[in-house]
Amino acid sequence: MRSSIKLASVDDLFTTEESRAEQQREKVMDIPLSEISDFPNHPFKVKADEAMLEMADSVKQYGVLVPGLVRPKADGGYEMIAGHRRKKASELAGKETMPCIVREMDDDAAIIIMVDSNLQRESILPSEKAFAYKMKLEAIKRQGSRTDLTSAQVAQKLTNKTSRQIIAEQAGEGPHQISRYIRLTSLLPSILEMVDEKQIAFNPAVELSYLAENEQQDLYNTMQSEDCTPSLAQAQRMKKLSQDGRLNMDVIFSILTEEKPNQKEKFNIRRERIDRFFPSNFTEKQKEDLIVQLLESWYKKRQREQER
Repeated sequence: MRSSIKLASVDDLFTTEESRAEQQREKVMDIPLSEISDFPNHPFKVKADEAMLEMADSVKQYGVLVPGLVRPKADGGYEMIAGHRRKKASELAGKETMPCIVREMDDDAAIIIMVDSNLQRESILPSEKAFAYKMKLEAIKRQGSRTDLTSAQVAQKLTNKTSRQIIAEQAGEGPHQISRYIRLTSLLPSILEMVDEKQIAFNPAVELSYLAENEQQDLYNTMQSEDCTPSLAQAQRMKKLSQDGRLNMDVIFSILTEEKPNQKEKFNIRRERIDRFFPSNFTEKQKEDLIVQLLESWYKKRQREQER
């Protein structure tokens, strides 16, 4: 009987419900930067650009105003979930610690929070969106196949929405657009960088993502040597030729070096201004040839006059 009797601990006897709730509440802690590692495969680039230097100046003067979010690692230390840019700014500002909220969470929950917190930024590169959407999509799919669901995850299951639809609603984009962004992850890093730098437009880039890796490498080499990039129509043709097994280096070169319609310089003369000078039975080709012939004659005459 004595063994069945459970006595309250001293801590339980002399602490209130409010103090116990306070112990469970998340707190902001100053954590050494050396103990915080970056999130694995973090898709968002942290550059020491002008905006980062301005943030570092702000941190140096006022400190980090919004705490980061980290989770404890099994082998010690912490893993950054949200706040990679603040961490970099703190390093540049010469800080040794950074205020962070410590929260226990599994891998998939961490991925979703990491992606959502970064997608709120004003300026996001296509490559960042591409890999972020892909990581979040895979995390949501894994959550959907689990049985140890939280109430939020159960709610998502009951809506009968696909993972892409969930991401699309949260990101304010259509499911098809989410899929198109994820397609960019199939591009070679060198070509994806050209998309980020706006050398290749988004729509052609999506079509090029269907090319095989060796075809993309041939394409990249040709773009570099010829200093040109494909239009949407050209990218679509290359995709079709790739699917038919007929795309090679020579074909890529032929397509890229052809003159694009928007590259042609047009010189238009109103028909009513010149028609009266030609016989009624003249074709358009005959009119063009005669105009060029007269211009050549005029040019030669002008050259002779300048040489006198």
